Amino acid sequence: MEESKPIEDWNKPQPAPQENKKIVCGILAILLGPFGIHKFVLGYTNEGIITLVISVVTCGIATSLLGLIEGIIYLTKSDAEFYNTYQANKKGWF
Repeated sequence: MEESKPIEDWNKPQPAPQENKKIVCGILAILLGPFGIHKFVLGYTNEGIITLVISVVTCGIATSLLGLIEGIIYLTKSDAEFYNTYQANKKGWF
């Protein structure tokens, strides 16, 4: 009599969970927009450096407004839409 082997799902690789940084980036953009920290958190090094340079040149006036706008945009998007737009597709600006 043959015995069938049990199916072992525990040993199969599972897809990595999506780490959504929407709330963190939205709050950082609103509070610390002139420093571009939200860009660095998302992995946009060039955009973060550009934000810092513009902040120094304009004394933070232009980038504080941009940070506020970006923070509101981040927080109003759905989780899936934010992940697909800014983390998977790497859209650097708005």
